[in-house]
Amino acid sequence: QVQLVESGGGSVQAGGSLRLSCSASRTTYSSYCIGWFRQAPGKEREGVAAIVRYGSIVYADSVKGRFAISRDNAKNTLYLQMNSLKPEDTAMYSCAADPCRGIGFQGLNADEYNYWGHGTQVTVSS
Repeated sequence: QVQLVESGGGSVQAGGSLRLSCSASRTTYSSYCIGWFRQAPGKEREGVAAIVRYGSIVYADSVKGRFAISRDNAKNTLYLQMNSLKPEDTAMYSCAADPCRGIGFQGLNADEYNYWGHGTQVTVSS
């Protein structure tokens, strides 16, 4: 089992920045695939960014060049630096983790992950 706790959400004006954090309870987390997802009211959950096997990083097209995902294994923490925020980035952001032992793990598909945090709200005003 892995418990995940997000923090860092809040309200910001368009063009601003936020950094989200996701703390994990388990030291073997360092070998897991990890990702950030978001869900806005009335919309499906969307994969935002992920670190998958061998440290490869994937981003949704909607956030490329604006968001950056990183991890600090010594702190068991995942980060999402969000810059140039837009009102359409408003959503509940959640982190997810999975041992990703199987092949073909893509990273931005929510069905691939077994462990989830409860989320942190990000609101961007125009």
